[in-house]
Amino acid sequence: MSAEGEKVRAARLAEWLGISQPTAGASLRRMVRDGLVQITSAKEVRLTARGQETAERIVRRHRVAERWLTDVLGLDWVQADEEAGKLEHALSDDVAERLYEHVGRPVTCPHGNPIPGAEAGTISPERALRDLPPGTSSKVRRVSEVAEHDAPQLLRFLGDSGLHLGASVVAAEHNAGAGTVTVEVGGERVAMSLDVAGKIWVD
Repeated sequence: MSAEGEKVRAARLAEWLGISQPTAGASLRRMVRDGLVQITSAKEVRLTARGQETAERIVRRHRVAERWLTDVLGLDWVQADEEAGKLEHALSDDVAERLYEHVGRPVTCPHGNPIPGAEAGTISPERALRDLPPGTSSKVRRVSEVAEHDAPQLLRFLGDSGLHLGASVVAAEHNAGAGTVTVEVGGERVAMSLDVAGKIWVD
């Protein structure tokens, strides 16, 4: 959530994890005790340096597992995300590194989000699909990690609509009144909400 620019608070974490706010609060207090997070006077939750390192290791295992599940086992990106969520805590760092080498040292997960610790080289600017001016063409670069979690059906919709990574898109119409964006993909028009279009990032 933090990587996407979202302010992280206990209530949002509880919603994300599907647990009660008291349970989330108790977990956060333990994480503060263990030096993993800090809670600001505005009740915003922030990772400490130690917490960031720990989180990046978990994210790395998750995204490497996703690449193995898609590239080697042939799962689609919806299944891969679900299964990687189960594997990320079961894999040791050593096994994750062996998988990383096995799948060719990728720099992103199947949804285009960077794998922590991977050598990505120069990263060009990106923008949300909803900010693409009508008539402008671009290519899909990644799908927000928040979108993966909050709306897994979104991944299915994108796949069915041809909005996979690297797909060429042309912004066709913005309808602020209806809150929709229409794009052309592979000669077909695809309409979506502004919220959904804000979770798809393009070059």
